[in-house]
This record gives sequence, C-alpha cells and structure tokens, in this order.
Amino acid sequence: MTTKRYTTFTDELRTRFGCRVQRVSLAAGFSCPNRDGSLGTGGCTFCGDRGAAAVGVPTELPLHLQLQKSKEYLVKKFRAEKFLAYFQAYSNTYAAADDLRLLYEAALADADMVGLIIGTRPDCLPDSVLDMLAELNRRTYLWLELGMQTMHDQTLQAINRGHDHACFVEAVNRCKQKKLRICAHLILGLPGESREQMLASVEELNRLGVDGVKLHHLHVLKGSQLEQEYRTGDLPLMTRDEYVALVVDALELLDPKIMIHRLMGDGRSELVAPDWSRRKLEVLNRIDAELVKRDSRQGCRLSVKGGIGMS
Repeated sequence: MTTKRYTTFTDELRTRFGCRVQRVSLAAGFSCPNRDGSLGTGGCTFCGDRGAAAVGVPTELPLHLQLQKSKEYLVKKFRAEKFLAYFQAYSNTYAAADDLRLLYEAALADADMVGLIIGTRPDCLPDSVLDMLAELNRRTYLWLELGMQTMHDQTLQAINRGHDHACFVEAVNRCKQKKLRICAHLILGLPGESREQMLASVEELNRLGVDGVKLHHLHVLKGSQLEQEYRTGDLPLMTRDEYVALVVDALELLDPKIMIHRLMGDGRSELVAPDWSRRKLEVLNRIDAELVKRDSRQGCRLSVKGGIGMS
C-alpha cells in the first residue's frame, strides 16, 4: 500500500487483486462523433491526431498482438502480474452494442485480464450499450471513463466539445442506475477559466457522486487545434508550480471516496508544450511535497457532500 495523502487507484487494484495490476492501453479503431461529421469534423481543440491513445501503443497491430506486446512490456518494466484491458483511443462505445461486446469479450478472453476500462464520451452511451456494459460489469471488474473536462458550458463550447454539461450529468446518472463505476476526466487550465471555475468543476464531481477522477493539466499536442493557438501566442499555459498548487487545492476539496486514477496527463513524443510535462515523476513528487507542506490530504476542505464511491 502507498502512503499517499489521497485515495489511489493503485491501492484499490492491489487490495482487490492482491498483486501488481497494470492497464494495457488498446487502440481498437474507433472514431468519434466530433470527428466523423455526426457532430463535427474538427474534434475537441485539445485532441491530437491520435485521440487519447497512449504513446507507444502499436496501433497498427491487431488487438491480440497489441495485448501481447503491451503485456510483455509491462511485465518487464513494472513486474505486472495481471492486467486491465484499457480501450483508450477516441470514443470506445461509438459502435453497435453487439460489435462492442465481441471486442470487449475478445480482450477478456486473455487469462491475465481481470477487467476492462472503457473511455468514451457522455453522448456515446445509448441504452443498448449501457445494458451490455451492465451485464459485463456483473461478471468482471469494469470502469467507464467519461470526459467531463469542465462543468462550464462556455468553455465546452470554446473547446468544441460538442455537448453541454447537462449531457454529462445525464450520462452519469444513467450509469449510476446501472451500477457502473465512473471515472471522470477533468482538465485544469482550460482557456479562459479562473481558479474558482476550475475548483467549482472539482466540487461538481462530489455532487455527482463519481467513483474516480483523472486530472489533466492543459497541454498542447501535435496536430491539435490548440497547437495553432499556441504557435501564435494566444494560449496561456500554467507553470509547473501553479499546476502543483492547483492540484493540491483540488484534492483538498475532493471527497476521499473518489479514487485518484491520475494527477496529470501524458504527452511525451506528441507533446508541444509545456516542457515541464516531460518530467511527470518530478511533478508528482512536488504534489506529494506540497500536501506534506500544507499538512493536508484529500477531502480536508470538503464542502460538497454526497460522494458515493462504488465497491
């Protein structure tokens, strides 16, 4: 177990499965309604050419070979013993329920897979897909990752998200009715947002009762619309120390029942800016140090009640 001052997803996995469990990031060939013309063609302004695909994932390979090669890498680097199949790139429920089931079942057929993580948009969850996910959830360990990014509609429009916050709220409520675990994605530092607005989005997660959260710093990826804004000097980005302080502010407000899946994003070879993003371990260590300096921990300034963490 870690000695972190916040509730880590890593500890949850070790407690539940009794060993080191790692995500295997997969690119299954999905698209996105904000790219294929259903909603738009440009995508969200922060999204790069690869969607949310993890760097290093051999996306050109068939799914079973992606699984095999990624597992070999994770065993060597982290001594992982079990794995979660992580459908990450683009919108991974953007297909017919029967087709999705075949894909998810194929991943679960691997003897070392103990569950699924499925990343998607809140507007890509028709009833047929939710029913199928609920059935899978009854026999495997399943998380659904939903992009909230912010609760503020003006910002959602500015980043060309293609849906409003009410859409996210509705999706969360429908998922909770199906007893699905929900991990929300939240971006800190979106253009035009104040510190108060960002922390209001954090408190909204408490109100909605999500089970996990991934915090991301705003970073610029190759091929994104944000890259154009950055190149022309129209995109302010947070410094490392500003981000560290803001993350600790957010953790202090966040219900301790909400598991922290991530505290900053990854860009690596796709990264344009900020350069400090390349030193992730350093940033995470500074977050830990700031928590110690303040003698604070997750939820110590909790002001919104009602988080309902899942088991």
